[in-house]
Amino acid sequence: MLALRLTRAARPAVQLRRLLVAAASAGTGFLLLSCLGHALNHPEAADAAALRLAWCALPLAATVYLALAVARTDPGTRPRPGLSAVGLGPGRLMAVSALTTALSSTLGSMLALLVFLHLRGDLSGLPFDGAASDVLAAGLPLPVPATLTLLAVLPATATTAVALALRPRDPRPPATRTRGFGRFGAFGTAPRRETFGAYGRFGGRGTGNRGAQAPEADTEDTATDPEPPAPDTERQATPAGLPWGVALVTAGLAVHAHAGRSTPAPSVAVLLGWLLTATGLVLAAPGLTHLCGRLLASTRPGALRLLAGRVLMSEAARIGRPLGVLCAVASAGYAMTVLYDSPAPAFGPLSALGALVVAGSTVATLLTAAVEARQSRADTTAALLRLGAPATMLRMAAALRAAALLAVFGPLTLATATLAALPLSR
Repeated sequence: MLALRLTRAARPAVQLRRLLVAAASAGTGFLLLSCLGHALNHPEAADAAALRLAWCALPLAATVYLALAVARTDPGTRPRPGLSAVGLGPGRLMAVSALTTALSSTLGSMLALLVFLHLRGDLSGLPFDGAASDVLAAGLPLPVPATLTLLAVLPATATTAVALALRPRDPRPPATRTRGFGRFGAFGTAPRRETFGAYGRFGGRGTGNRGAQAPEADTEDTATDPEPPAPDTERQATPAGLPWGVALVTAGLAVHAHAGRSTPAPSVAVLLGWLLTATGLVLAAPGLTHLCGRLLASTRPGALRLLAGRVLMSEAARIGRPLGVLCAVASAGYAMTVLYDSPAPAFGPLSALGALVVAGSTVATLLTAAVEARQSRADTTAALLRLGAPATMLRMAAALRAAALLAVFGPLTLATATLAALPLSR
């Protein structure tokens, strides 16, 4: 009931993002059911049915990624002070977010089932009744267990992904004890650095009244020679996935080159190559985003370039991964248009639906990640405005970040698509 109340009381922008999840779930569910209809209509072609089902992994992954991004930006399930006192701790909020994701994806799956039955001709009285009866095996009964299993794949996967990503974590960092050298070379742990003069100061060591003055002396030691704080390098550290991403992109292009030598090119090798290439782009994109920010903030920058570069460097992981997915999807779409540039392309309605689901989910995920990044730096933006920074400078910094990302990821997308399509087009 709490998840239903939070879902109903959300703002229109939040409801729109949830409807996008439901629409993507409906498209993915319809593709899964169409694979079942093809398998029922062609029982002798088991390999083709398995290949169709394997291609449905792409829209399934895109939809789950969109659901995860929407769950992270949901303001109703964000931990706030005072909610634990009324029984809404991090675990309860995670459960509410997972249940909200399950509701949205289940609504989409039910809509896909209704459209599927309607196009088969099982539900009459509506327009386009039985329009795809020859493709969706209208004359054969649907196996109920298989239908329910296919419809439950997406809600179960999305709910599990949201629950794992938003599970409660201990905010306290783990205590690290460094092994060092004690007095006179003895091994031990050094919890606090001792300063010069700690032994000679009266009351620094001893028992009785002198021992009661030890905390005061320790405080004086800390004040005179404080321990330097550890630098905060978490936000500015370069993401570690760039070398692995480059290696996977190279491996994916090599698989495409190997698949292009055979005539016709096997679809399994093409799918494997695209999976490797897409995984490599997703791993390399945070590092490239961080590099864009570092280039913007280098060579004696002004306030505008410094602000844009620091924001990109701090949000490299949050923005980079959706950018990598968008780069992979755009390169795949460009390669497909190059391969199928004949007057009668090999794309059918189901292929167009799958491409629409993947592309729409990817763009929606990137926009949702941008909203999440804007929410995370809302306090910083408000502080800048209080200090007198003009709103025009903030908008110019956002435009500069977008231009820098486009200048790096645009040629990368074009080069990846060209290299991937070159062996297959021969």
